[in-house]
Amino acid sequence: MANVVVVGAQWGDEGKGKIVDWLSEQADIVVRFQGGHNAGHTLVINGETYKLALLPSGVLRPSKLGVIGNGVVFDPQAFLDEVTRLKGQGVAISPENLRIAENVTLILPLHRELDALRESSNAGTAIGTTRRGIGPAYEDKVGRRAIRLMDLADLDALPHKIDRLLAHHNALRRGLGLEEFDGGVILKDLTALAPHLLPYAETVWRLLDLKRREGKRILFEGAQGALLDVDHGTYPYVTSSNTVAAQAATGSGLGPSAVGYVLGICKAYTTRVGQGPFPTELDNDIGRKIGERGREFGTNTGRPRRCGWFDAVLVRQAARTCGITGLALTKLDILDGFDTIEVCTGYMLDGKEIDHLPAGEGAQARVVPIYETIEGWKEPTANARSWADLPAQAIKYVRRVEELVGCPIALLSTSPEREDTILVQNPFEA
Repeated sequence: MANVVVVGAQWGDEGKGKIVDWLSEQADIVVRFQGGHNAGHTLVINGETYKLALLPSGVLRPSKLGVIGNGVVFDPQAFLDEVTRLKGQGVAISPENLRIAENVTLILPLHRELDALRESSNAGTAIGTTRRGIGPAYEDKVGRRAIRLMDLADLDALPHKIDRLLAHHNALRRGLGLEEFDGGVILKDLTALAPHLLPYAETVWRLLDLKRREGKRILFEGAQGALLDVDHGTYPYVTSSNTVAAQAATGSGLGPSAVGYVLGICKAYTTRVGQGPFPTELDNDIGRKIGERGREFGTNTGRPRRCGWFDAVLVRQAARTCGITGLALTKLDILDGFDTIEVCTGYMLDGKEIDHLPAGEGAQARVVPIYETIEGWKEPTANARSWADLPAQAIKYVRRVEELVGCPIALLSTSPEREDTILVQNPFEA
């Protein structure tokens, strides 16, 4: 029985939440391994809509254990707010069904303020972040000055750690002409949060190793998408963590041998939020039509997503950098009714044909997509639950995507509802 890693194969917003929720029925443990509460997942279950940001999607299933791994950056207030909201919808969240890595880095108000300041600046520092403090928190983590969850268990040592953090941040604030942060206020706030957070704290790497040895099935839930990876994405318009599948091991404390099947999630078209290159973007009526049909607005931010045709070059690239075993294709129904559909099969760059997105920012902006035209279909695919429910031309489109990406389709999603899913290959049994 393979453990399964779910990763986005585009720029995020591919529908990972629904797929993780669908797969979690077969899993014992669902683990978030990177990102923070900038990752919005919308799930529709029996007509009820649930919006998750920080919590693993598996928490919506009562018998499953959710885990927030060490690779996540953790906003305590956002966590408590999300738990309260979900409890209001009848979802029980407690240390019985959720554990948080004791060595997870905390997002503090100073991180959120710095993030927003950079995005609002006229100094060319804006990259389209969610202004939630994700990047600054990761900076402090690699700078070895972060406050971690375990630090709240030793309040006597916490003032020194806050001073170490503020030696950096207050120097920045002085340079920006801003008032310095008071370490005493941060200490007071963290002291008040400690009893609400520490019951969830866990030595996660040890817990997961024990569960794996017991034969429990583990589902690793990625956030964002592979094209937002800080190393392999469209840098600098990326997130501040590694979003590729290998991070499932690092961000949870399990070794690479614990990672089995890698399921890449991609839409039947392409979307992107924020700034950065987007070769197949449709800044026209077709793009707006796709956006309206697909309700392409950020779960957490409400920002409209940029829309374009399916880019097989980028998904193929993500399949290689993530080691994707199979694909889950979502939102096929949004393409219903188009006379023709374009698929990007390659790029032209400065007069030469290339088969990948180059790493350079300037080159990424200059690539021109090469399109293949595919006949559309008039019959609906929405709510289909078997191949027999799909129009023949829609099946041809799916098969062509498989060919171009070089990965088999394992799952097809035809609506936000949990049950509107066509299973081709079960990742847990592959």
